[in-house]
Amino acid sequence: MVSVVLSIGVLLAIYGYYDAQAGRPNTFLNRDNLIDGIATPMSYYAIMGMGLTIVIISGGIDISVGSIMALSGLVSAWTLQQFSRDASAVIVTPISILLPLAVGLGCGLINGLFVVGLRMHPFIVTLGTLTIFRGIANVLPFGVKTLPRAGQPLPDASVTHLFRAEILGMQLWPMLVTLFVIGVGYIFLRLSVAGRETYAVGGNEEAARFSGISVKRVKLRVYAISGLLAGLAGLVSLGRFGTISTSSASGYELTVVAAAVVGGASLAGGRGTATGALLGTLILAMIENAINILHLNQEYKNIIVGLSIIVAVALDRLSEVWRGRRTTRTIKP
Repeated sequence: MVSVVLSIGVLLAIYGYYDAQAGRPNTFLNRDNLIDGIATPMSYYAIMGMGLTIVIISGGIDISVGSIMALSGLVSAWTLQQFSRDASAVIVTPISILLPLAVGLGCGLINGLFVVGLRMHPFIVTLGTLTIFRGIANVLPFGVKTLPRAGQPLPDASVTHLFRAEILGMQLWPMLVTLFVIGVGYIFLRLSVAGRETYAVGGNEEAARFSGISVKRVKLRVYAISGLLAGLAGLVSLGRFGTISTSSASGYELTVVAAAVVGGASLAGGRGTATGALLGTLILAMIENAINILHLNQEYKNIIVGLSIIVAVALDRLSEVWRGRRTTRTIKP
């Protein structure tokens, strides 16, 4: 995947050099494009992709993350609007951060309880909650479909002003949050007992159960993590744009699944990494950026994302077949 990222980067840099007008910087290799065109937009996908990767490793799937992200942001924005513009930062800032996380965590726990308690297939559960959470966002008494309302800005101490704070002249907070999430995800998967349990359940659920692992606890935990990170994505989105609507994050599910799968997470369970989630998201973000740089129709994005899923799964399947044949030849007398 690193080779793919470098290859795409080199090709776009070459094109950007010839595409740039006289006296203008490379249309790809410039600060505005790399930060605002790639790193910042991919932050939402990468944060949710980390959570979804953990779910996929356990052998599950969560396609409700986009709806959870929108609902978390809407509840947070509506609550913050109840405060005055100059409300105390001691009250507003913690609410700005903790409320969307709590909403996301609650939605994730609902998914986990359905999957664990009723033993329903996670795809069916999250397909249903995808619609339910989006519906709740539409029927809650916000009064409008977009928040905050015109002429009624969020408090000065809210996350909007926090995430728009500049570091070295750039708005780097979304990217820093993403790197923090990937770092914690790496520690969770590689260095913690809970991470090893997740791999064990995804690799062979029955074997994990006979080994003394609480499969129900593991599944409930991974869906809670996925919901929590979707809520964090809603927090980052609200902080960056200062507004959110009932249609926010629509269709993000496909891109997040594609990022996780392209990053090496096996839909059969048992395989996937935190760095893979980041690189998979980066590849898709660079492809989307390439569509803009090459002045192509935006509809090509949907085609490419869909093809990315099929190609990644096909390559994963072919690698399994190849490994199986190689093992057979090795043990053959």
